[in-house]
Amino acid sequence: MNQGLLLRFENLVQLRGACRQLRALSSREVCGAQWKPVQLSAHPVGSLLHPQLWPKHRLIGAALSQCRHLATKEETKKKRKKIPLTRGEVEIRQKMTVEELAQAMGKDIDHIYEALLYTDINLDSVEPDSVLHEEHIKMIVQKSGMKYKSAKLKEEKERKNTDAVKRPPADPAVLTPRPPVVTILGHVDHGKTTLLDSLRKTQVASMEAGGITQHIGAFIVHMPSGEKITFLDTPGHAAFSAMRARGTNVTDIVILVVAAEDGVMQQTIESIQHARNAGVPLILAINKCDKPEADPERVKKELLAYDVVCEEFGGDVQAVNISALKGENLMVLAEATVALAEMLELKADATGLVEGTIIESRKDKGKGPLTTAIIQRGTLRKGCVLVAGKTWAKVRFLFDENSKAVDAASPGMPVEIMGWKESPSAGDEILEVESEQRAQEVVAWRTYVEQQEKMKKDLEVIEAKQKEHRLEYEKKQKQLAHLTWRQRKAVLFKANKHLMFSRPKERTEMDENTLSLIVKGDVDGSVEAILNILDSYDCEDECKLDIVYFGMGDISENDISLAEAFNGVIFGFSVKANESIKKLADKKGIKIKLHNIIYKLIDDLKDELNSRLPPAVVETTIGEASVLDTFSVTVGKNKIPVAGCRVHKGLLDRKMKFKLIRNRDVIWKGCLSSLKHHKDDVQVIKTGMDCGLSLDKNLEFSIGDEIICYEEKEVQQTTSWDPGF
Repeated sequence: MNQGLLLRFENLVQLRGACRQLRALSSREVCGAQWKPVQLSAHPVGSLLHPQLWPKHRLIGAALSQCRHLATKEETKKKRKKIPLTRGEVEIRQKMTVEELAQAMGKDIDHIYEALLYTDINLDSVEPDSVLHEEHIKMIVQKSGMKYKSAKLKEEKERKNTDAVKRPPADPAVLTPRPPVVTILGHVDHGKTTLLDSLRKTQVASMEAGGITQHIGAFIVHMPSGEKITFLDTPGHAAFSAMRARGTNVTDIVILVVAAEDGVMQQTIESIQHARNAGVPLILAINKCDKPEADPERVKKELLAYDVVCEEFGGDVQAVNISALKGENLMVLAEATVALAEMLELKADATGLVEGTIIESRKDKGKGPLTTAIIQRGTLRKGCVLVAGKTWAKVRFLFDENSKAVDAASPGMPVEIMGWKESPSAGDEILEVESEQRAQEVVAWRTYVEQQEKMKKDLEVIEAKQKEHRLEYEKKQKQLAHLTWRQRKAVLFKANKHLMFSRPKERTEMDENTLSLIVKGDVDGSVEAILNILDSYDCEDECKLDIVYFGMGDISENDISLAEAFNGVIFGFSVKANESIKKLADKKGIKIKLHNIIYKLIDDLKDELNSRLPPAVVETTIGEASVLDTFSVTVGKNKIPVAGCRVHKGLLDRKMKFKLIRNRDVIWKGCLSSLKHHKDDVQVIKTGMDCGLSLDKNLEFSIGDEIICYEEKEVQQTTSWDPGF
């Protein structure tokens, strides 16, 4: 027998026998039987035909080697196997994004963009995460040669409301007296902070930038009679309207400060409106009565126009003439406040879960997020778990207005809270909850509600834009109605093909006429005030304003990176930038504008906007001449029109630009080709002199035409934006 055939036959027999032995071995091991191999010194060729006589280790080795060989071949086949393109049915559902549809179809995003060229969708507004309308999804699938089927809608269970709410009103029997919360309101620089200085015997005003309060300050003033009054000092500047509104929302009494020599001003009127909206009683403090030009009676009469009627005119508003700087009549004002508070019978429940309102929020480099709050119910202590807005805190420390640690804060007391996970917003309501887990549930629910509201608004915007694009699309279709389907398809593809190469994700060029801003402030209220001012910007046609980022805290490397990416400018209010940050900004050419006074920041912002505006070209008239006669001269084979003129104002300078005016219409602008006086070429013709001139264009003159010599100058434009102060 052929030796080669014999070897192949032996291999096949070995494999078949090994497989049988393995099956038998596995069944015996399950039954607990012992398998005893036969020990042979040699295996002749004949024994190869009886694999049951082989040792166990040889059988297993042979079988495993064959199995490994087969497994390797299967893996190789899988690797070589190409992933087929998805054909047949595509499962679709409502509100699919571009990326989700591409995955469902087994295509890349470019394929979806190409299919969208034949729809009424504007590709400039399409992103991979953009939601597509159901009609467009079906059309894309059909255009791709596939069929679609609707996915089975999963019934989404209604999420249980896990929000924290206020407790029901307390039993009157458990209520205890609390100090009144008094808000100081008034126009800027009318002496509000100086009044508090005198009451507290401190110098707060000297610490304020420019002597202007730019935050809410909360203080407790101890009266000689033992009563306590919580004062809120609000900013009087026009930019801080939201802060003043927050101050009145948590207050019991408003002290309206009006300067005796200035009278009623813009923020005075606004303060009266805030107090009226909050339903809070007023006490009128007429300040600066020590000045010679002071006229308290004029102030009282001016306030009558705004329904603020003092007691001497038959009203219910107490009026006190004071001098905050000299400390005159301050005790009279304090006694009037205490008397009004007693009439209001202010009481609160000091037991149970805490309720309060955040007055101000800021970030401290060492302490993290800090909030100034007024406690309205319960007693706040270390370890309490609080929820405010979409963040929560486990109270680590409590501080009073002098930054001294306190153990507890009762109703009516202002306190600074440390331990927040993130900075809440000023004006947020504080509620105490039972545990950290409960706080996380509340925050998760509030985040979910906000997302649902945002999705609803986004969907409304998307539907409105789609409707707008659909109308445009139908208009285009009507224009192409006379073409065949293939011709219409070719025209649309050719018109929209360029959009494929400029999708939003691939565009990196920034508009030169755009000012990108990074806004940083020391507290939440300051950032809010700046953003409110920027919201009033209405000059997008001049220069676009893009707020890239805003937040609290000092200038950081992240701010520098953002400014570099967006070619922006960093504006900081009452914050700092250390030397390393300044060096990094200088190295990257980033501007950092730091200010402590709000109106100076706005002036600097306007200057930055002006620098982004293109220069305006202004024409300055240098001379005027009238055409008295016309004739022509021959130069070579060409006849050139010439005007005989007389200068009646200024002078004509050949280096300057000229324009020809006929019947008050400008019919030509350009330069002169020649300027002569008595056949001599000249550069300048003065007033009263006659001259002949020709233009750089063969244009016929008429007697009575006006020749104007002018100079063009570039002048820097200024923005027409008026922030209102």
